[in-house]
Amino acid sequence: MSRILVGPFNRVEGDLEVSLDIEQGQVQSARVNSPMFRGFERIMLGQNPMDALVYTPRICGICSVSQSVACARALGELMQVGMPRNGELATNLVLANENMTDLLTHFYLFFMPDFCREVYQGKDWFSDVEKRFKAKEGLAARTMLPARAEFLHLMGIMAGKWPHSLTLQPGGSAKPIEAQERIRLLAIISAFRRYLEQNLFGTDLDEIAELDSITALENWRDRDHWHSSDFRTFLHLSDDLKLSNLGRATDQFMSYGNYQLEGEKLFNPGLVMQGQVMDLNPEQITEDLSYSWMGGADKPLKPSEGITDPSLDNPEAYSWCKAPRLNRQVIEVGALARQLVNRHPLIVDLVQQSGGNVENRMIARMLELALVIPVMQEWVKQIDPADTFCNHAELPNKGSAFGLVEAARGSLGHWINVQEGKISNYQIIAPTTWNFSPRDEQSIPGALEQALVGAPVREGEKEPVAVQHIVRSFDPCMVCTVH
Repeated sequence: MSRILVGPFNRVEGDLEVSLDIEQGQVQSARVNSPMFRGFERIMLGQNPMDALVYTPRICGICSVSQSVACARALGELMQVGMPRNGELATNLVLANENMTDLLTHFYLFFMPDFCREVYQGKDWFSDVEKRFKAKEGLAARTMLPARAEFLHLMGIMAGKWPHSLTLQPGGSAKPIEAQERIRLLAIISAFRRYLEQNLFGTDLDEIAELDSITALENWRDRDHWHSSDFRTFLHLSDDLKLSNLGRATDQFMSYGNYQLEGEKLFNPGLVMQGQVMDLNPEQITEDLSYSWMGGADKPLKPSEGITDPSLDNPEAYSWCKAPRLNRQVIEVGALARQLVNRHPLIVDLVQQSGGNVENRMIARMLELALVIPVMQEWVKQIDPADTFCNHAELPNKGSAFGLVEAARGSLGHWINVQEGKISNYQIIAPTTWNFSPRDEQSIPGALEQALVGAPVREGEKEPVAVQHIVRSFDPCMVCTVH
């Protein structure tokens, strides 16, 4: 058996290292290290609770709105304040703007360039794919980046700036939308939709959203040449490289649900365990420190009781990442989990056939773009410029609460405790904390560690391409992981 260390990874937000034990050309076991501790949970101690709205968006420059929403929801629960309809619409639009931008960026800039690696030069598709997706040089980025920039103008109108906006509040949005701005918002979303339909899909978004089975997806794929659209290109490459056989993890999925409006969510919360849909109980979430460079706790704790005490004294530790578990189970989060919990028929069919894998994670991301952009158009139309956008309330002197949201990468939670008007504890579990966790007290590997087992390693590979595909299929954000 041999061991290689893969990392640091390029085109990943933050620092990541993966240690692989290899035998007979396959990964036998993996250990995933988040090597950079940042300590936002300690920064928050003793602060005014409302200051959390300033600190938490700065956890990450590409997930900042998600952090803001989770924080605002925790504070809103603490204050017992609800949002007016306009506030919910504005929050949904700003959150969706960031999430959809992340999904698009991941596909074009993080994931697809790996098919331009030299190891694939013998493939008959390589030349075309390299011209379109090669990092920094590919033709796809020349149209994607301007479309992305134009789409983010929505954030400027609704949130003032991105990242690290301060408009999202416990009671809604501090930025009202005028009638003329609503027209501009519709134009921005419509332009982005046209870009997706012309480049990514080559067809109307509604047609993608309505694909209801593997057969329907394959029929759509085969209706035109594989390089007629970028999604077809991915499906062609995935079929050739058998990405559906790569990166299967726990097949246990969780989603907090997303985009709430008057008590209902566009994507439902819940769990899928052993193929069964179940209700989610956040009280079953704990964090384990058995293999983390952390001290202060000798057993898994609920986030509301959690301790963030960096320590190098644990001889078993190999990561700054904690190990979150739900009822002691390893959980996968992300777009695949969201759409499986929400019972989209295409995703249900895919997971029933091959579980969670590289191909299915990517399909779920593309599907979500097709599902959410049309709804964003409807949300803008529902904004009433004459009505209120934010409710106000007083902060209690003490209490505890939590806020849950779905970032692009999966389930994000903030837990806050307040004593004598100051933050006495603040704990965060980010999506990549779930997916890239180390082993727990039972020595059970995290989701990525399990997904890497069995990955092929070619003779002489120092950065195995299969490992790259698996890691990127989770779209890691390491700065959120080690917040």
